[in-house]
This record gives sequence, C-alpha cells and structure tokens, in this order.
Amino acid sequence: MTAPRLSALIVARNEQERLPDCLASVAFADEVVVVLDRSTDASAEIARATGAKVVEGAWELEGERRNTGIAACTGDWVLEVDADERVDAALARAVRATIATSTFAWHQVPVDNYVGGRLIRYGWAGSFGTTSVPRLFLRGAKKWRAQRVHPGLDWTGKEGPKVTEGALVHLVDRDISDMLRRLDKYSNAKAADLLASGNIGSLASNVRRFFSRGFKSYVSRKGYREGGWGVLLALCTGAFPLLSYLKAKLEPEKHGGAR
Repeated sequence: MTAPRLSALIVARNEQERLPDCLASVAFADEVVVVLDRSTDASAEIARATGAKVVEGAWELEGERRNTGIAACTGDWVLEVDADERVDAALARAVRATIATSTFAWHQVPVDNYVGGRLIRYGWAGSFGTTSVPRLFLRGAKKWRAQRVHPGLDWTGKEGPKVTEGALVHLVDRDISDMLRRLDKYSNAKAADLLASGNIGSLASNVRRFFSRGFKSYVSRKGYREGGWGVLLALCTGAFPLLSYLKAKLEPEKHGGAR
C-alpha cells in the first residue's frame, strides 16, 4: 500500500525573516506550497530556493487566499502552517503516523504559544489565541469562509482524535507592544467583516462579551497561572469583540474597506 502524500501549506505576506525557519520545519512533507499575498520582499525567492511551489497574488479576504492555497496542494493530506509557526520534530513524526492510519477527515494539532522567548501555556481563548488548531486534513475536507480575520470553517467528513505528540510552535508576538499591535490589526479587519455582514451587534452585547471572554481566559483557561501575562491575555481576549464593534460603529468610514 502506498503511503499517503502530505502537502505542507504556508500562507504569508512579507515574511522573509521568519520564512526560512518555517520552511525548514516542514521539509519532511512530500510537497510544500507557499501562498504569498501582495508580498514585495524576498519571500518568493526564499521559498523557490527550497523547491516549494509558490503561488503569488492579492486577496482581500483571508479565507479566499487560504482556499487558493489548499486548491494548489496535490497531496492526499494537507498540513497548514503559518510563517510564524514551526513544526517541531515530534509533531512531524506524529503527523506522519496519523495520516498513515487515519480513517477520519481531519485532526486538531497542539500549539505552543510564545511571546518573545516565553512559552505561555494558559489563558489563550476566543479569537486571540488557541492551544489547538484543526490544521491537518484530507484535501477537499476543509473550506474557509469568505472573511478577513479568523474566518469560519466548513468541513466534509468526521473529526478524528487530536494529535497529542509534539507541537506547532507559534511565535505569536515578539513583545507586549506587538501583542497590542495585533489586537489593533485584528479588530480593524473584524470591524470590516461586521460592516460587510450588515449586522455589527450592540454595545450591550459586546460589553457582556468583554467580561465573559475575559473571565474565560483568566479563570476557565487558567490565565491566572501566568501572572501578569494572564492579565494581558484576558484584557486582549475580552477587548477584541468590543473594540471591533466600536470601530465599526464609530468609524465605519475607516473600516468599510479595511484589509
């Protein structure tokens, strides 16, 4: 019986500094596909030098560019990896073992999140971070929805057991300032999605979400175990939907075409 072929998919924009290490971490795959969205740096040359298939273009919606990448993959299975992520050796072995025997359509993989050089295990919740992501799937089983930030997913087939060995190492933020810049960027894009949907919600519901999501991050997801970092995560997790709503409500002219 022929072993299943694995495609590693990387979607990036102007990531010449982080792309080499990301590419090296997925060298175990049978095929590497790199989608570059409006990149103007050396990312294309770096990717091609490793033998990767490069797809260049311009996509306003995150879901559209990720679906373009999936369509470019030819493997039986696809592993999605962002440029600020690395597949550690244990996860690489576990992915190979999983696809060799799986009768399911998709699997969650574990994530280790770093801010600078610090591994933060607790407090990730909502749309601001997660410790598990559905990134390993049969080609054709996963479709991203047409949204700018954290688009929803449509699945064909059943979810299998979570991969438990190793981790996807996520260099999520360089420092606190970088974390706050990410909050600003994400809420800009989410405000545009809200305006495009025609339903931005209400102030009261988003104030409630500020507290409920902050509580989930700090208490339910045990962010308190991270000290001050847990407080930061709770604030950002709660603020994301509220800030997105306020931008859509108070500054719609600035976010109707946010990218």
